[in-house]
Amino acid sequence: MEVEVGFNKRRAEGRDNNDAFKKNLHLKVRKLNPINTISYVQILGTGMDTQDTSPSVLLFFNRQRFIFNAGEGLQRFCTEHKIKLSKIDHIFLSRVCSETAGGLPGLLLTLAGIGDEGMSVNVWGPSDLKYLVDAMRSFIPSAAMVHTKSFGPNFSTDESAVLSRSKLLDPIVLIDDEVVKISAIIVQPNCFECKLPIPPNSRAHERMDHSPETLDSPNGIRQSAAKPGDMSVVYVCELPEIMGKFDPEKAKALGLKPGPKYRELQLGNSVKSDCQNIMVHPSDVMDPSLPGPIVLLVDCPTESHLETLLSVQSLTSYCGPEGNMPDAGKSVTCVIHLSPASVVSCSNYQKWMKKFGSAQHIMAGHEKKNVEIPILQSSAKYATRLNYLCPQFFPAPGFQSLQNRSLASSEGSFSEFSEVISAENLLKFTLRPYSHLGLDRSCIPSTVVSSEIIDGLLSEIPEIVEAAQHVNQLWQQSSQRKDDLVPMSDYKMMIEEPLQCADGVPACLENIRRDDLEIVLLGTGSSQPSKYGVSGADDAVRALRCIWISHIHADHHTGLARILALRRDLLKGVPHEPLLVVGPRQLKRYLDAYQRLEDLNMLFLDCKHTTTASLDAFEDSSLGTLVDSQDLNNNNDKDAVSPVLKKFKGVIHEAGLKSLISFPVIHCPQAFGVVLQAEERSNSVGKVIPGWKIVYSGDTRPCPELVEASQGATVLIHEATFEEAMVEEAIAKNHSTTSEAIEMGDSANAYRIILTHFSQRYPKIPVFDESHMHKTCVAFDMMSINIADLPILPMVLPYLKLLFRNEMVVDESDDVVDAVAPAS
Repeated sequence: MEVEVGFNKRRAEGRDNNDAFKKNLHLKVRKLNPINTISYVQILGTGMDTQDTSPSVLLFFNRQRFIFNAGEGLQRFCTEHKIKLSKIDHIFLSRVCSETAGGLPGLLLTLAGIGDEGMSVNVWGPSDLKYLVDAMRSFIPSAAMVHTKSFGPNFSTDESAVLSRSKLLDPIVLIDDEVVKISAIIVQPNCFECKLPIPPNSRAHERMDHSPETLDSPNGIRQSAAKPGDMSVVYVCELPEIMGKFDPEKAKALGLKPGPKYRELQLGNSVKSDCQNIMVHPSDVMDPSLPGPIVLLVDCPTESHLETLLSVQSLTSYCGPEGNMPDAGKSVTCVIHLSPASVVSCSNYQKWMKKFGSAQHIMAGHEKKNVEIPILQSSAKYATRLNYLCPQFFPAPGFQSLQNRSLASSEGSFSEFSEVISAENLLKFTLRPYSHLGLDRSCIPSTVVSSEIIDGLLSEIPEIVEAAQHVNQLWQQSSQRKDDLVPMSDYKMMIEEPLQCADGVPACLENIRRDDLEIVLLGTGSSQPSKYGVSGADDAVRALRCIWISHIHADHHTGLARILALRRDLLKGVPHEPLLVVGPRQLKRYLDAYQRLEDLNMLFLDCKHTTTASLDAFEDSSLGTLVDSQDLNNNNDKDAVSPVLKKFKGVIHEAGLKSLISFPVIHCPQAFGVVLQAEERSNSVGKVIPGWKIVYSGDTRPCPELVEASQGATVLIHEATFEEAMVEEAIAKNHSTTSEAIEMGDSANAYRIILTHFSQRYPKIPVFDESHMHKTCVAFDMMSINIADLPILPMVLPYLKLLFRNEMVVDESDDVVDAVAPAS
């Protein structure tokens, strides 16, 4: 079929003149005010066990903001809790890996797209950071990464001199201004030796090019480590001392008249008395100063790192010998532990903690204490409401299964510590004003109780009770003839064509088994299928055999490294095959660069090798143009691709699939859709039943390739980023409107169409035309569709509209990440 639609050809070819990131990003420079400063540290996300977020920490001052670690989910968490990331000045990484930096690409792109000028932050990390930056260049414009700065050992191996561990562990000063001094101490696994290359400068200086700096220890030593990804950082945040209160009576007694000299004394300067022949010093007229608070952020990922941490001499100035008080002014006020439970439970780690006297210890690593409190409460609210209305498509949120259960935390292993608590989301520790020094729980979210969410729903939409009953009846009646189904009288307007499927139930659904196929819509940015619950999510990741990526835009793949790393860790010590990743060639460049940082235990296959023509060529044992020099680093040997293709065929066969075929679409360079075709099967009497066919469009404009690939599809999952009235915007960004997506499905005679990938301006449910919805439904995060329930799928849509009838359309700009063409 010939499809005539508008599309942005230059963008599809990667030649559009998108100026979104051609501006010079504005690096925030703020005027500091060390006097009367409000300051605190705050926990942003403790969701390691549910994988919603990784632990991050905010260090807040009136006019400066610092964030430590930017794992996946940070941006969404901050948006929900109204923490403005646009006000962040610096981001510090305690390690450079998917756990701590998975949210960094999206955050950089978002900041770069704010306002007319765009904003940039300083991103700091150990020298591993350069590997992450090199990897991100595959899909993030260089302009969005201008202020990345690394410190610590370089990975040079051309020198043989062994560096003493004591010098390696010296603090590196990163920030030192009127408000705070932030230093970094590098911690490496104890089993590695470090080598001594060329001495450079000792202090950080900002470079405005697009590559990260390398900072070095104050000793002028550039060190070497075993490999990237092994380094961890202890950050020391020191606030200046608080000057004592000025006593005007003492000043008057020493012959001073009120005026400028009073101010000089408060600033720490000595002045001459107006009436006496003496010098008046600040100590003569000021109360004793109060030491400034000190916060340690400790990330000790393994016991091997712990051995090194115990030998850090530079931390001894903050703790006295044998647990006595340290030198005046150096007492640690708060220690935030980002280390995992396996490390903090070690006796040596706890012995090390005791050195910090009365400091408040906050365990913010992989805690389970608060798992029953959803990290993203707004998502949990809507997931609970959807589950009430239609539990068949919307499983109960994972947090519900954890409520009223006794959950372990590492807090119990610190019974001899009086100042150890488990972190909670938005927990604060106040640093300024001094009178409020200590814990502040006023911002901690309350436990979300499902019954309270449902009570609120029933109060807001009383009709939802009857609607839920009607939805349940759809499943009870699904085995009856269509003509026997009568819509409920009160919902005649809502259910205009009950079970009036355009072409009837396709033959592939005859006697279908419920365990044959389940489609789970994870939603943009979801990092893993957490619908399975806290432990079930890990099982799902362990069982992954193949991941298919449509194109290089960040919102489609930035969670990939975290998934791969998590699977690697879960299967450590267990015999297993590497995970197969199928994606565009730019993705391989990213993953190859990233694997210098940490092993992802994967095999990569270019999408273009899984097109019909390429697979046919492989079957004929003649690769033809299947392999080119660019894809194989100038190696045309077909043996480089053939083993991966054989692995691919094996994975497809094990899944019960006849084929997985990629096809080109119109969006950006190397953008693809995919077709999954199941094998035929026979029923009990030997009748051959055709296999089902699932098509996913990826991001695309309507195009003939998509129509051809979708012919007779059982399900077409199609992006529908824009509403019908925004066709010009859709053409400009090479996306589809809702009506265009439905037309594509109709043209291909698809049985069911699922619309997904909606613009942010539709926070809950998109705007769409009411016509041609008899075979269509809209997707929601964590929606789970069993293939046996496809006949009912469109029937649920009117009830979903009822559920969200009070939600207003929000006019927000689209995701910046999707507007970005891949870097050349």
